[in-house]
Amino acid sequence: MNIMTVESISKSYGEKVLFENASFGMEDQDKIGIVGVNGTGKSTFLKVIAGMESTESGRVTINNGLRIRYLAQNPPYDPEATVLRQVFDGGGEELQIVGAYMNVLEQLETHPEDEAVLEQLIHLNQELERLDAWSLESEAKNILSKLGIHHYDALMGTLSGGQRKRVALASALIQPSDLLILDEPTNHIDHDSITWLEQFLQKRRGALLMITHDRYFLDRVANVMIELDHGSLYRYEANYSRFLELKADREEREAASEDKRQNLLRRELAWIRRGAKARTTKQQARINRFEQLKNDGPGRRDEAMDMSAISSRLGKQIVELDHVSLTLGGKELIHDLTYHAVPGDRIGIVGPNGRGKSTLLNLVSGRLVASEGNVVTGQTVKFGYFTQEHQEMDESMRVIEYIKDVAEVVETADGSKISASQMLERFLFTPASQWTPISKLSGGEKRRLYLLRVLMGAPNVLLLDEPTNDLDITTLTVLEQYLDEFPGVVFAVSHDRYFLDRTCDRIFAFEGEGQVSIHAGNYSDYEERIADLAKIAKAANAPVVAPKAVEPAPVKEKAPAPDKNAWRNKVKFSYKEQLEYEQIDKNIADTEQKLVDLASDMEKAFSDSVRLQELMAEQTATEKHLEHLMERWTYLTELAEKIQQSQN
Repeated sequence: MNIMTVESISKSYGEKVLFENASFGMEDQDKIGIVGVNGTGKSTFLKVIAGMESTESGRVTINNGLRIRYLAQNPPYDPEATVLRQVFDGGGEELQIVGAYMNVLEQLETHPEDEAVLEQLIHLNQELERLDAWSLESEAKNILSKLGIHHYDALMGTLSGGQRKRVALASALIQPSDLLILDEPTNHIDHDSITWLEQFLQKRRGALLMITHDRYFLDRVANVMIELDHGSLYRYEANYSRFLELKADREEREAASEDKRQNLLRRELAWIRRGAKARTTKQQARINRFEQLKNDGPGRRDEAMDMSAISSRLGKQIVELDHVSLTLGGKELIHDLTYHAVPGDRIGIVGPNGRGKSTLLNLVSGRLVASEGNVVTGQTVKFGYFTQEHQEMDESMRVIEYIKDVAEVVETADGSKISASQMLERFLFTPASQWTPISKLSGGEKRRLYLLRVLMGAPNVLLLDEPTNDLDITTLTVLEQYLDEFPGVVFAVSHDRYFLDRTCDRIFAFEGEGQVSIHAGNYSDYEERIADLAKIAKAANAPVVAPKAVEPAPVKEKAPAPDKNAWRNKVKFSYKEQLEYEQIDKNIADTEQKLVDLASDMEKAFSDSVRLQELMAEQTATEKHLEHLMERWTYLTELAEKIQQSQN
């Protein structure tokens, strides 16, 4: 069922056209992901749909009674409200009634005999019954905990920006709505929370319209993709993977059309020039046709950011962490961490929020000093630190001034020299936009500009703290390609699973209080290894349950042929079988424990390739041995059942 129709809407800021004559319809089960380069108006587009901004032309038609819930990229909040009160404030009728009920309960604690308060409490009780909203508080607490918020009485003013965003997300999710609009819902939440949110939105009934740059998230949740490109809107009935294929097909058709237009333009130009002396006798229609071809301009093609790696020479000694521990505010965030970085390292840092991931980057960079152990940095190391917040950005500066403040000319890996202006063009800042004050850029454009400034400093050790927040997919793709060629070392804190899979070959995982474990491979390898360890540990601790007895097959009246199932006719164990039967459970348990120990040894030997290969070979042999033991266990157990039946 159609719930909304967008007809020919247009929006611009000054001379910049965000979208023009954009149209699409939305069904009640559509889950739409919106993509596009930063600055193309994605967030503005959502605000128009939500009725928070007007358009210059066109209209948005919404079904009567359609309930819309909107999560802004930077949602407002009351610094004096508790987390739970903030979830209920500003919502629909159900949430407002629950919020009012909680407020009255607080008043009742200080004025227990106030009749007006008691009457209001009775009234709100009736309203909660009418709306069937009694379960909302427990639902809110459950969603908050899934998003990593556990202190429901904490004041909003004491929370970090990421925590406040998660509280706002919880409010949006608990609010009953027919259309849920989310602007960057995956920013500031950890991997477990993102996985939970994926599953929640997959199961949720109702329409969804969202902006996110998490490509795995788009692939698993969206069934429709909308691309904003050069002011135009393109709709694809597909998830993200299929969208990439369809987009490539569209661009190929546009490129062919542009080549045809250029060839026609050249022929028309030759015709015009041949008859320059007799212009007044030319066919006016053909001259008009030439002018039209010339004015049509090129077809819309993606402006690709192309950037060779820029870095300084890096010596043998880079960053060495020797038995490093750090305690802040009485809490040990890092305990006894040892690692020596080598050229080409790509280290992804993962773990729940608040465990110390950004703190580790500050230790590496020297912004913090270890409580125990040593952090040694090589003399040739030049850090480039891309932080979550770009506080040092002076928004009164113009774009090109901000980049020239670092370097006016840089030398790339291939030896060519590129000016600051040329680098800005490669980062999609046109010559005209380079003179724009930073204050007029979108949030994503500021992040892109800040990233360029970090790279322009020619670092050889990159520290990236949540680099995927607020960066569009095009920019992320180019950053990933840049890191492919980057000869130095990268430490990246990220909750973007695709980015970690694409760029990292080592994972530092914050898995417990202060415990940082080191794993070889990318994030998916790490997830798979953890899942395997959990299965093995579960199997090792699980009680052995004997299968049900199997009735023997009837024996036909003919000479018996050799049969692998002939054991079913046996009525007693052999001496060796009796010994094996008595020891089989212990042997299985010991073998399962050996697999657990081998997995642990493999983690410790990640930097010793020879030892790692030996352990992998031993693991394969042990797994085969376990399979053999399980087959013997089945044989011996069923034989024991047979013997028991024959004795009854």
